[in-house]
Amino acid sequence: MATRARVRAPELVGAGGWLNTGGRDLTLGDLRGKIVLLDFWTFCCINCLHVLDELRELEEKHRDTLVIVGVHSPKFVHEAEHQAVVDAVARYDVAHPVLDDPELATWKQYAVRAWPTLVVVDPEGYVVAQHAGEGHAHAIAALVAELEAEHAGKGTLRRGDSPYVPPAAEPGALRFPGKAVRLPHGGYLVADSGHHSLVELAEDGETVLRRIGDGERGLVDGAPGQARFSEPQGLTLLPEGGDVIVADTVNHALRRVELASGQVSTVAGTGRQWWQNFPTAGPAREVDLSSPWDVAWFDGQVWIAMAGTHQLWTYDPATETVAVAAGTTNEGLVDGPVAEAWFAQPSGLAATEDRLWVADSETSAIRYVSRETRTVTTAVGTGLFDFGHRDGDAAQALLQHPLGVTALPDGSIAIADTYNHALRRYDPASGQVSTLATDLREPSGAVVTDGDIVVVESARHRLTRLRLPEEAVQVEAAAHRTRRPATEVAPGALQLDVIFTPPAGQKLDESYGPATRLLVSATPPELLLDGGGADTALSRGLRLDPAVGAGVLHISAMAASCDDDPAIEYPTCHVHQQDWGVPVRLVDGATDRLPLVLAGMDE
Repeated sequence: MATRARVRAPELVGAGGWLNTGGRDLTLGDLRGKIVLLDFWTFCCINCLHVLDELRELEEKHRDTLVIVGVHSPKFVHEAEHQAVVDAVARYDVAHPVLDDPELATWKQYAVRAWPTLVVVDPEGYVVAQHAGEGHAHAIAALVAELEAEHAGKGTLRRGDSPYVPPAAEPGALRFPGKAVRLPHGGYLVADSGHHSLVELAEDGETVLRRIGDGERGLVDGAPGQARFSEPQGLTLLPEGGDVIVADTVNHALRRVELASGQVSTVAGTGRQWWQNFPTAGPAREVDLSSPWDVAWFDGQVWIAMAGTHQLWTYDPATETVAVAAGTTNEGLVDGPVAEAWFAQPSGLAATEDRLWVADSETSAIRYVSRETRTVTTAVGTGLFDFGHRDGDAAQALLQHPLGVTALPDGSIAIADTYNHALRRYDPASGQVSTLATDLREPSGAVVTDGDIVVVESARHRLTRLRLPEEAVQVEAAAHRTRRPATEVAPGALQLDVIFTPPAGQKLDESYGPATRLLVSATPPELLLDGGGADTALSRGLRLDPAVGAGVLHISAMAASCDDDPAIEYPTCHVHQQDWGVPVRLVDGATDRLPLVLAGMDE
């Protein structure tokens, strides 16, 4: 095994304490003898959720020697609440210890710059690898096997004795429900995400009439008692009223449910996650999707909030095809023609006659697609790093990670303002934002019925019926910015280097063109005088405007690697990708180089 630089891993500290340990506080000393994988994540981040799913197989296979530790490092104010972290760990079936680090203490000690970041610590307590972004499970699996062999030979590997203690399961008909739809004959169909199933509720919103799905995570078609889902979220009725399309999020698929029989079939997706350079249109069962979070019938097709690629796609039941409808895969808030617009984790959809409304969660924004002009416009929200709870004129109003939108009878839009625990309202006629209700717990969607609105209170595991008031309730305004510390850089010339080392036994794959891609932009745009746009080189010279003083650099990198062995007839290939939003402050005399690690191992 190659010699690695010996860098001692900093201690794990977090003001929120530990979860999934039975109340025990862990130290790196307690984990000595184990291979430790630190997963720096936050529960708003779709890439982080992808990594949680990627690591499940690795975690199970090496449970005797590997300890995964989630280091929860919040972006939004709500994510710094301890109970919110407790809920997220339960919601996403996190089966390893989690350190709640609301003040980003451990994040800073490990010099982490992006969600998600994975750090490998060997059994002797030294950092041996760091990977930013998703798609690295194969490289980490190879490293874990290598470390197991090395430290078993040295006598420094300790087997068994996992620190993980599962929390007690809470009973109830619903567990972290996602969204709901009003059924033609009355009652509701609810995406029971935490139970990996759908539940039909009676008119009271409580009585269970039937369950579709056997409650186990999986991708299985068939009768209600046999079918399986994986964290389903969005639902929409097809226009004939007999079937429902389901966004089966973690399965990266769309499912169709026949309401009469409860029969489930897969109509789009392969069960695999979409990656850059994969097909973006074609037969629906042959094209990969990426974390579809909501669906809505609009302009003769099912529109899909494709949270995993920051896009909107469409599914046409008549032709059984899918295609990209809006967005470029770049993460941000950019309006304009659908082919040029940027989204950031779109998670909720609502259709009106002339507009498709979008809850763009990571920009804390409400946006819409015009049926007539095919352009994207932002109604509320300013960008990735501004959020809060402020009513009033839409240009100044603030939301916090909304996950749902609902069209109201008067043409206004109800907003499930998830991280503010509120139901908000945007009125396009007046351009005003108001608050309809507070003290909800992570509302994720809502449906209108008989003058009331029924809200999915996801973290309270229930539906809540509210009367739509004539006037909105005003609340005290609050504004926030992401708490992540800014990186001090020199004004003027700045060298950006994205560091990528192919995993052991692999090489950059240029069989079908350039193997790398780098996209750079800034908020505000005036910060970046030169060096913006897309190119294939992972290093680039930027020029920052001293007059601007501060802002955020948006950097998106991708690299493809394949097996480096000519004897392998069909080499395995992998795509590594990551988006960074790096807050910077221009300071004379500060560093003139910004290194970002996409993936790598110190050999």
